[in-house]
Amino acid sequence: MRETLRNAWKITEIRKKILYTLMMLLIFRLLCFIPTPGVNTEHIQSFLDRYSLLQFMQSMTGSNLSQYNIMAMGITPYINSSIIMQLLCVAIPKLEEMQKEGEEGQKKIAQITRYVTVILGFVQAVALTVSMKANGTHGFLGLMTIGFCLAAGTAMAMWIGERITENGIGNGISMLIFAGIVSNLVTGLTNYIGSLFTAFEVRTLVQLLASVIVFLILLVGIVFVDLAERRIPVQYSKRMVGRRMYGGQSTHIPLKLNASGVLPLIFASSIMQFPGTILAFFSNSNAATWWNSHISAQTWHYQLVFGLLIFAFTFFYTSITFNPIEISKNIQNNGGMIPGIRQGKPTVDFIKRISTRVTTFGAIYLAVLAIIPSIIYAIAGVYLPFTASSLLIAVSVAMETVRQLESQMLMRHYKGFLK
Repeated sequence: MRETLRNAWKITEIRKKILYTLMMLLIFRLLCFIPTPGVNTEHIQSFLDRYSLLQFMQSMTGSNLSQYNIMAMGITPYINSSIIMQLLCVAIPKLEEMQKEGEEGQKKIAQITRYVTVILGFVQAVALTVSMKANGTHGFLGLMTIGFCLAAGTAMAMWIGERITENGIGNGISMLIFAGIVSNLVTGLTNYIGSLFTAFEVRTLVQLLASVIVFLILLVGIVFVDLAERRIPVQYSKRMVGRRMYGGQSTHIPLKLNASGVLPLIFASSIMQFPGTILAFFSNSNAATWWNSHISAQTWHYQLVFGLLIFAFTFFYTSITFNPIEISKNIQNNGGMIPGIRQGKPTVDFIKRISTRVTTFGAIYLAVLAIIPSIIYAIAGVYLPFTASSLLIAVSVAMETVRQLESQMLMRHYKGFLK
């Protein structure tokens, strides 16, 4: 590991990218200490103490609502706007055509997503401020000031994420989520351990050991599933091109058990925020009262809806990114075939069947992982200072970043992190 880091540091290009990424993450964390003007922090803390749903959401997305600084919204509005644009590209033919235009079309959609992010960030900021009564006695002007400050913070976070993606290591948005989750996780663990040892008992020690054991089991399971894949064998026939013989090789199509990664979790958690954001503008209505009193991260109906959304988004993401027909055509055009399966429609059906099974496993895995802390709390009464979802996001982002660094180092014939 030390030798690998030394080799990576010797490469000027990779060293610059690592330093650039660290610098941008440092700027992001420093911005988190800039307070939002006109905020009543007492109302915010009391509101978060009453409604565990927002605490769960900020642990998932890495935002920090308790401080309510200018970066309090994090990149949650960007995630929401990305979901909206993905759905609109399927529903609106013009956007679908734009998406198929290649790089130019993707640039246009990205630009629209940025505008939607800023607008959505302002709306969500105003809604949260109204629902938490965070503007105190400053009235409409104070509310608008808070809304504009938080929207500007979201735009800045989005810009930092895009710069990391373009000039640094890893996916910028994922890196910002990772930084926020790790920060919240460290703070949560510190407070949790401190509260346990305030009044030390035997039960306290048992609870701490149980939390550590669950943490290690989840960590090992997440890494195992992240590396696991289902391989579909492909055999290529030999063919003559001029005087040379080509083909005759055996390879495989790798299907990851969790191909969608952490995106379904992030999308589902963002969707769960929408009703609360809308109802915040009607805080005195019966619907808002019912939502605030019945929907929390610990209720069974919330966990059920959350799990179903994760299941649906897993299949939705796979249907967008994985095309069995295209894969079958590529295999056939290159003179290959799956052993025991005829070319054409039988190959497409076979790949679809395998993909559906793998996606089903991945969807169930993500849904169960998301609700494990609540199940443990309901059965054993043990409160975990972290969510399995946030742990999955942190581990997945870290491993994906290592893979990207690994691929860049392999091009220069260095041994990497992954063996």
